[in-house]
Amino acid sequence: MEISAHGRLEVRITNADVGKRVSVRRLSEPGSGPEKFTDTVGVLTSWDDGVLMITSRDGRAVRIAESALVAGKVIPAAPARRRGPAAAYAELARVAARAWRPVESERLGEWELRAAQGFTRRANSVLPLGDPGLGLDAALEAVRRWYGERGLPAYVQTATGAEGTQELLCAELERRGWVREVTAELWTGALAPLADAAEGAGVVLSREADEAWLARYRRKGVSEVALRVLGGGPSVWFATVPDAAGEAPAAIGRCVVDGRWAGFAAVEVDPARRRQGLATEVMAALARRALDEGASAAWLQVESDNEGARGLYARLGFAPHHAYHHYRLPDTGGTGGS
Repeated sequence: MEISAHGRLEVRITNADVGKRVSVRRLSEPGSGPEKFTDTVGVLTSWDDGVLMITSRDGRAVRIAESALVAGKVIPAAPARRRGPAAAYAELARVAARAWRPVESERLGEWELRAAQGFTRRANSVLPLGDPGLGLDAALEAVRRWYGERGLPAYVQTATGAEGTQELLCAELERRGWVREVTAELWTGALAPLADAAEGAGVVLSREADEAWLARYRRKGVSEVALRVLGGGPSVWFATVPDAAGEAPAAIGRCVVDGRWAGFAAVEVDPARRRQGLATEVMAALARRALDEGASAAWLQVESDNEGARGLYARLGFAPHHAYHHYRLPDTGGTGGS
């Protein structure tokens, strides 16, 4: 924390620092138990009427009374990872969007409005990378109309926790009553070690999601629209580990190669065959194909409460890059899946 030349803690932030990354220390609220200090790090998203709001890396908004501040200072933007591939948020957001293409899209300034008849929030939400060319209220009204014309709930996908992410937009959406429904994380890692993690023996690769692959895919009743989303992307590969008994595959996976990046998704294993290394076999086989196409870095998305997957990906050398969130316009129905 900020300590003056006289050895005292000092508050070195003001409301002019809204939008900057800060570190603050505050006293616990009176009557909440023994007096203690609490530290908070994140982006200062507002300072109004004696109350600060700081958005943490995971998108959680922390409100702090100005009177409780003991110390505070502006700190550098979230540091780049010291290992693995370096990347800016905007680059990864665009790569991830190309790997999960909607069937319909339209530009609103630098925002992209995406729709796929409700198949997953990612393909049915606004990707707000830049200026919509309108004031925020007018832009959100245009979003509401566009999705309403298609009979879909209006969603905005935002991100927090990395340089160039959208903590201020998150705060503005929450101020207008938009509801955060889903939080997940995008993780990155080096591709070559993943390719060496297993032999990939018995993994069959294909350019299409055939009936066997779809039989293991957890989203049942896949429509033609869903097949278009699954098959869309710069260079798409599907992996299958056939079941010896001729049932649904023992494991599946999907990979999209896009320049230096390989994006992994839909890695699923028969519950009866888990903890046998099949997910690693699938990812290693896909990684080797991606290396052959010139990729060197890997990314994937994982929900915050999926401890099993997070443990596996950490062991394979992945680490969180940023969190992303889907905000829904209130009083509209939800769309299944992230």
